[in-house]
Amino acid sequence: MFFRKKKYGLPVMLLEPFEYRNEAELSDSLNDIEEQIRQIFENCSDLIIRKITLADSTQILLVYLKVLVDDQMLEDGLMKHLMNIESLKSESANGMMERLEQELIPKARTVVIDNLKDAVQRIVQGEAVVFAESANKAMAVTSPKKLQRELTEPNIETVINGPQLGFIENMEVNLGLVRNRLRTPLLKIEMMSKGKLTQTPIALAYLEGRVSQQVIKEVQQRISSINMDSVVDVGYIEELICDKPNSVFPLMKLTQRPDAVTAALIEGKFAIMVEGSSLALIAPIVFWSGFQVVEDYYMHFIIATHLRWLRLMFAFMALTLPSFYVAISTFHQEMIPTALALTVAASREVIPFPTVLEALMMEVIFDALREAGVRLPRPVGETISIVGALVIGQAAVQAGIISAPIVMIVSLTGIASFLIPLPKMSQAITILRFPMVIFAGMFGLYGIGMALMVLLIHLANLRSFGIPYLSPLTPFYRPGLLDTFIRAPWGLLSKRKDNIIQNMESE
Repeated sequence: MFFRKKKYGLPVMLLEPFEYRNEAELSDSLNDIEEQIRQIFENCSDLIIRKITLADSTQILLVYLKVLVDDQMLEDGLMKHLMNIESLKSESANGMMERLEQELIPKARTVVIDNLKDAVQRIVQGEAVVFAESANKAMAVTSPKKLQRELTEPNIETVINGPQLGFIENMEVNLGLVRNRLRTPLLKIEMMSKGKLTQTPIALAYLEGRVSQQVIKEVQQRISSINMDSVVDVGYIEELICDKPNSVFPLMKLTQRPDAVTAALIEGKFAIMVEGSSLALIAPIVFWSGFQVVEDYYMHFIIATHLRWLRLMFAFMALTLPSFYVAISTFHQEMIPTALALTVAASREVIPFPTVLEALMMEVIFDALREAGVRLPRPVGETISIVGALVIGQAAVQAGIISAPIVMIVSLTGIASFLIPLPKMSQAITILRFPMVIFAGMFGLYGIGMALMVLLIHLANLRSFGIPYLSPLTPFYRPGLLDTFIRAPWGLLSKRKDNIIQNMESE
């Protein structure tokens, strides 16, 4: 079922952007029009095609995307007026559309169109298009969907530059936000339901031609194999379909931002949304995705590159700083300058616990305070972790329970972990600090080296839907480095023809 042993070829080339080039007049056969539209919007579960018979037996075809169009407005306005029209058969093609335009919703914005290219473009822009039998013209009607509640700013991915807009708990609204940014029939949205009792709607979104079809088939198979009584949140899906659920590292990315989902789809990834959840799942991802934010692409490339290096350096500090202090203060005192060594020794003179136990105690206390900060109201919770750790640490130093250097080390480690933008990556590094400290307490710097080697081997063995977790470093792929450690200028990124999804061949 899962991608365990796969060979990887060269990255697939990106297809050209979709553009329907046929500007010939519309067919006067509704069956031909319907067939063409279904072919263009294949695998788009949000496409609605309704056939309506008027009083004089004239056939009308109504086409729209339900995530962008207000069904109720169409039902109360457009449909009601259509059913009241007495006869259209005597009208010419132009007269038929003019008659429809006059007798439909008076306040609606309508546009008469005469080719399939314009009709498709109007549909993906969120308009309903009306086709009439024996007429080689169509009419687009604007009927935007109304939101159940106001859209809000994302509370887990705040940015200074860029859109201040986040998903809500309504999946149709969320899909509409993505559709508004990707106005192309190549955006496919497949709907399914999971949960024996809940029958929760789930949406799988991807860009045809950008994502490997083998990946999509694998995702569909994994979702189909879910057998649970309830699926309440997208987190259920993440744990059930990821390659290695026992790994602490995130193999899928959670986001609350429509622009992040849009960018991921363009890069050849897929997204999963669940009704009732304000988060979307993005995959495949690589290790470096945990240190990149969508705001990197809204600022100057030099600043974005600087911030990426800063996040990576502080992530390494968050992982190794406590263990490094334990190692040099316990086994490698000769590495510490004499003046500093005397200061550290003086601070530890009355401490009853070994350094490794000090570090573990302070790490547990700091993590407890950080968890308390998450559960408390936001104005209080934002300051409780750092301030609480410093206050408790100072009291413990004065009481002679722990030394002052360890308070500073743990506080710096906590601040460093806050620079990691992906919460699950930060949590993974937090968990790994504990075995790192234990290895350092047992074997010194050699223990840290052994732990890092084990960690590197684990990362190299991870896959996210067949994509190596450490790519483009291993396997090495030079063009992929333009958006890994650095954020190259848009002039280079826009010319790059690679894709993170690679051709997967069976052994």
